[in-house]
Amino acid sequence: MGLVKMTKYRTLLLATVGFNFSFLIWFSFAPFTGPMADEFGLSLAEIGILASAAIWLAPFGRIATGWLSDKFGAPSVFAIVLGYVGVFSMASAFAQSYAVFFVERLVVATAGITFVIGIQHVSEWFEEDELGTAEGIYAGVGNAGAAGGALILPRVFGPEWNGPLFSTNWRAAFFYTGVVSVVLALAYYTLGEAAKSEEKRRATAENTSFEGWFFTATRYGTIVLALAYVMTFGLELSMNGWLATYYREGFDTNNLVLASTFAATFSIAAGLLRPIGGYVSDVLARRERDILPVFTGRYREQWTFVSLCFVVVAMLGMTVAGLSGEVLVAVGAGFLVGMGCAFAEGAIFAQVPAMFPNSSGSVAGVVGGIGTVGGIVYPLVYSAPFLPNLHTGYAVVAVSMIPIVLLTSWVFRPKVARVANEAGFGSTRSEGVTRSD
Repeated sequence: MGLVKMTKYRTLLLATVGFNFSFLIWFSFAPFTGPMADEFGLSLAEIGILASAAIWLAPFGRIATGWLSDKFGAPSVFAIVLGYVGVFSMASAFAQSYAVFFVERLVVATAGITFVIGIQHVSEWFEEDELGTAEGIYAGVGNAGAAGGALILPRVFGPEWNGPLFSTNWRAAFFYTGVVSVVLALAYYTLGEAAKSEEKRRATAENTSFEGWFFTATRYGTIVLALAYVMTFGLELSMNGWLATYYREGFDTNNLVLASTFAATFSIAAGLLRPIGGYVSDVLARRERDILPVFTGRYREQWTFVSLCFVVVAMLGMTVAGLSGEVLVAVGAGFLVGMGCAFAEGAIFAQVPAMFPNSSGSVAGVVGGIGTVGGIVYPLVYSAPFLPNLHTGYAVVAVSMIPIVLLTSWVFRPKVARVANEAGFGSTRSEGVTRSD
């Protein structure tokens, strides 16, 4: 029992605040790539690697923390992650060599694994008929932490910063966000309660076997949703870490605050519009309304597929807008990409508990973990030296998404979709694994 009696809404608030700040500290480097590049002598390609490196540990970390949260409870796991992230963020503010700095920021970037912890925590408190809305609010507001970082950090820690301990703005930003992270870790551990009841906590902890995890991880539904998350949430991660650099370098926008503000428009769309994606999925399923008759009767799948197609088209639009040479047109195109990501992500995580009602935590860990791979790969494409300009990479990424969309069209067919939570690689039944309809 914590210091404050927790309710499902207080738990949602606690998880959302924790994840929102985790997203902020995860991408706190993005507004400062310019001054960091100047101090450490980084090329544009090396900045792209730094943006990619922010995601390197997330896939394995999310899969592991999903299981750990089931086993030991979300408050303990969330507090541990926020605690060590804060310590390493503070340490990175004092780094004098780029090698040390790179490793420390690599550890700080594991802040992103808190997504799965919060998903598990919220699911332990809300009933199934409320879960889609609750998870949408948690993920949407939480993801908007990247926008908060882009809007707040370069304004608080401006180029003329000369405050306590540091005269360099990015070093001050990393130190003080680290302090806040440690404080939040203590608050989460002190206030959080793992589940709404002891019975729920025990049932979750007892259902954490490797056999059960492997079964759900290899179903067609899990695989296709994970790949869809690569091209949506992975894309969102890549844009969060790259757009400030893109708007600065691609359009000679040397104003750090202005470039970060432009980038924040994407993060706002990708974060705050996410609950709409889950809500539309719920409405279509509840009203049994077909919007894409080729998948007749598979209402959630239809909305997810439409959202994924929109993301591909919007990414092609990013290249067209960039080649126009008008930065505001490119910012508008970026907003549309963010909107597409938000709708698709909300749709995907509306499908996870609907498709896997008895194992949504395990599936969330796999989908959330694999989904981050896009954040590793896509920044390397954006900054690839062999491309003719900084605008072309978006079209290359869009073309790479087409095979994923085609795979979803196969799995979302009614004949396959009906058994996508049971059919997959390996056996279709597993001893001790509960089947769902």
